[in-house]
Amino acid sequence: MALKRKAQLAAGRPPVYDRAALKLTPEQIAEKEAAGEMPHYRFKLDDVTVAWNDLVRGEVAVPMSSLSDPVVLRADGRVIYTLASVVDDMDHGITHILRGEDHTTNSAAQIQLFEALGGTAPVMGHFALLAGADGEGLSKRLGSLSIASLREDGTEAIAIASLLGRIGTSDPVEPRQTMDEVVSGFDITRFGRATPRFDPAELGLINARILGGTAYEHVADRLTELGVGGGEVFWNAVRGNIAGVGEAKRWFEVATAAITPVIEDDAVIAAAAASLPEGDITEATWGDWTKAIMTATGLKGRAVFMPLRLALTGQSSGPELKGMLPVMGRDRILARLKGEAA
Repeated sequence: MALKRKAQLAAGRPPVYDRAALKLTPEQIAEKEAAGEMPHYRFKLDDVTVAWNDLVRGEVAVPMSSLSDPVVLRADGRVIYTLASVVDDMDHGITHILRGEDHTTNSAAQIQLFEALGGTAPVMGHFALLAGADGEGLSKRLGSLSIASLREDGTEAIAIASLLGRIGTSDPVEPRQTMDEVVSGFDITRFGRATPRFDPAELGLINARILGGTAYEHVADRLTELGVGGGEVFWNAVRGNIAGVGEAKRWFEVATAAITPVIEDDAVIAAAAASLPEGDITEATWGDWTKAIMTATGLKGRAVFMPLRLALTGQSSGPELKGMLPVMGRDRILARLKGEAA
């Protein structure tokens, strides 16, 4: 068969199975069976043009003479996907099939299978295949990409749905918080035939924006599993500075584990230590405290905020400190203001 395909291609013809097995004599069949050769079974296609109105590609017509009769049953008795999927779709009452454009010709053969089994083919749509950000096929550039790997990287399911609901259209990809929002903004007629480009960086930005608007109750159980405390106040403080829920643990450790403070401005830090409000440390403490420091030093804005951030977190950027202070607690705050690892 390989030689036949090569000859057909050399002659400019599609490499179609020539149905040679149908020409075997009973004697030849008996000889093959005696030699232990078991047959596989093909579905004989009708030599017509199968046409349908594709939800993405519009009017599609496939001359069946350009296709080989598909194998539907292997010699060992295993059923091939081509047949199994049709039977399964009929059994479950599937009404629509949406898949990649590389299955367009397969769909033509399956339409005939649906009809041969007494069914009606579902409505079909074939999307353009995704390419990477540089235009290369995903299989070449992102071979390890999978839903499992995205989950492990901290990508929210709703971020993937938000992207897939728009990629391939001219509409902007917008972060959504629920599947209802994704569905309400989905319009299959907006998808074109041009090759859309998938950029992991874009997905990361969408994920971060979604987390920035995610309410505490939707992540509370996951934070507990990670060992992250601080409740809603802490989550609201860090959610705008993380790319995945797992990163909240890093900031919780910054707030609760020993760090090495960076003392940049002795005067500001001394004023901070002297003016830390009495009583419980709450989210409101930050505003009152920084006002007192500004009054004591005559400084404002970044000149106050940056030395405090460096002393309290050891880092020059991060979440709003007003939500981290309650988790740090008074003793740790004062110790860090003294330059102690706490």
